[in-house]
Formats: sequence, C-alpha cells, structure tokens
Amino acid sequence: MKKIREVVFYRGYFERFYQQQTEKVREKMDYVLFMVEHAEQVPEKFLKHIEGQKGLYEIRVEVGNNIFRVFCCFDKGRVVVLFNGFQKKTMKTPKEEIKLALKLMTEYFSSK
Repeated sequence: MKKIREVVFYRGYFERFYQQQTEKVREKMDYVLFMVEHAEQVPEKFLKHIEGQKGLYEIRVEVGNNIFRVFCCFDKGRVVVLFNGFQKKTMKTPKEEIKLALKLMTEYFSSK
C-alpha cells in the first residue's frame, strides 16, 4: 500500500504520550496512524476537524472503554504533524489540551 500522507512528530509530545500507553493502546494507535498515512479518505471515526479551531484536527483512538485523542494539523496537505495526546475522560475535550495544541501548531508554523 502506497503512502498518501506522511506523519511527523513535533517536539516529542506525541512520543512521550505514546510511550506511556499499554501495548494494546499503542497497537491501536499504530493502526490508526497507518490509516492516516495510507487511506485516501480517512474515516471521521479516526480523524476529525476540531470545531471552531482553524486547521486543528484530532486523531481518535478507542480501545475498549478508553478514548484517546492526539491533536494534529496538516502541512502542505500531505504532511500530518502530531502534537499532544491525552486520554479522554469526559464528553468535552479539556480546554487546556486544545490551548496547548494551538500553541504548538503556532510554534510549528512559526519555526518553518
């Protein structure tokens, strides 16, 4: 299967989050990231735009009753830049996590 997009990690945030997860969660994250890289149309179940946040998306991973989110953005359409991740414990995404993701996205584009 040919890669359609390239996933890159920004400043170690995602790697640290990933390393803290169980093997089962990491396997599911690997599967979802594979989908993001290879699927022509990534299902919204796995990748969704954050309402009201220009250019900010979340990668969605569910393992059993546990829900995980990883914020990301697109760069030049074919590069997906991963930022911070967290385990979702309530219906609403914590504002601090969105603020951090927006800050990281601004930093990323400013440093280019």
